[in-house]
Amino acid sequence: MYDAVVFDNDGVLVGRTPFDTLREAAWDAFERVGVADPDLAHVDDVAVGVDPATLTDICDRYDLDPTEFWRVRDETAVAAQVADARRGRKTPYDDVDSLRHVDAALGVVSSNQQATVDFLLDHFGLAGRFQTAYGREPSIASLSRKKPSPYYIERALEDLGGGTALFVGDNESDVRAADNAGIDSAFIRRPHRRDFELSCEPTYEIDDLHDLVSLCGRSPIDPV
Repeated sequence: MYDAVVFDNDGVLVGRTPFDTLREAAWDAFERVGVADPDLAHVDDVAVGVDPATLTDICDRYDLDPTEFWRVRDETAVAAQVADARRGRKTPYDDVDSLRHVDAALGVVSSNQQATVDFLLDHFGLAGRFQTAYGREPSIASLSRKKPSPYYIERALEDLGGGTALFVGDNESDVRAADNAGIDSAFIRRPHRRDFELSCEPTYEIDDLHDLVSLCGRSPIDPV
């Protein structure tokens, strides 16, 4: 049914990073640029989901260069997530192996850093399953390209060359990004999303990655 299937990474292929890990990384970023005691609210703001305007405002408060601070912040976030993976705090989901039965070109699009995505796919032996993988480059411009922007999805689809495509995610921003890219979406109800109420309508809701086989796969008994 689909020529290409693109996946979000965190919460879909691998477990989500604990917020405490990202908060500690953000605090470390402030310390590395000479801010010894930042406001915790500002730390939390830059830990997850910050936008360019908020980032610029926070940097102005501490007389920081936004471009340099964001580069450092992304470096600390990558290092923290790599450490979590090495310690076994961030691991792939058990159903990832079912992707070998999905009969389509596969890609990854994440709002996480490119360096984090590349490391996780390589560390967990998943890189060979995907023809392309996009995360954010360490720049302020990348913050405006995150989902629900279709920017990285469209780049992945150009690489995959699929005529019909499906995006699999665990956030509303994933569903909206698929809509903005003009493709179908599958919202995966991992344990952290079992009772989550969506305010937008995905094409499908699935319980796990095994459900994709019925949408765009071959039978598990077919030759691999």
